[in-house]
Amino acid sequence: MFTGLIQSLGTLEPLGETQLKVTCLKGGHQSAAIAHPILSDMALGDSIAVDGVCLTVESKLPQGFVASASPETLQRSTLGQLPADAVVNLESSLRVGSKIGGHFVTGHVDGIGYFESSQAIDNAWDIRFSVPEPRVARYIVSKGSIAVNGISLTVADCSQSGDWFSIAVIPVTYDETSLSSLIPGQGVNLEADILGKYVEKFLRSSPAESDKPDLSLSFLADHGYI
Repeated sequence: MFTGLIQSLGTLEPLGETQLKVTCLKGGHQSAAIAHPILSDMALGDSIAVDGVCLTVESKLPQGFVASASPETLQRSTLGQLPADAVVNLESSLRVGSKIGGHFVTGHVDGIGYFESSQAIDNAWDIRFSVPEPRVARYIVSKGSIAVNGISLTVADCSQSGDWFSIAVIPVTYDETSLSSLIPGQGVNLEADILGKYVEKFLRSSPAESDKPDLSLSFLADHGYI
């Protein structure tokens, strides 16, 4: 489990078909005297989110680690598409008693969205993404939570179907994550808020088919979810 608050950046290098080498970089907010948040207590078997994908540390390196990704993970996420030395967001797993500043992020990517544009507005960045996969778009609601490449963000605006959405990002998030390096058309990993998935599951599990309500934005609004 993660919170979507990125601790540092790293670079990704493929090692064969399924293994990945991650080299940790220090973010601009860290001084040389501060231990790297990912490396300081990393152990074999730890879970680390790499661009929002939960991976397991298989071996430790002086400045990073090696992990493997299943064919399903490579197909569902961007990890199998990134070029060598691509910049990725890193976050270690949530510990009991830690602050939860973002939202609950599982590290299980739902699908891929695409970066469309970013525009500087006053003291923030307005960034827009397209979501071609209906299985992801259905969970995107205005002011709801979404993880983009592992970053906990709030949907500022979206279409009714969820096939596009925009976010408002403060400068520190823009500068300290991979958001600033995205180019138009580039894929991003999307994970919808898990609460919406459970709500939908429970609503559709009514014993009587005729009793099943249609899950829609209006239904959620009427019942206090948005």
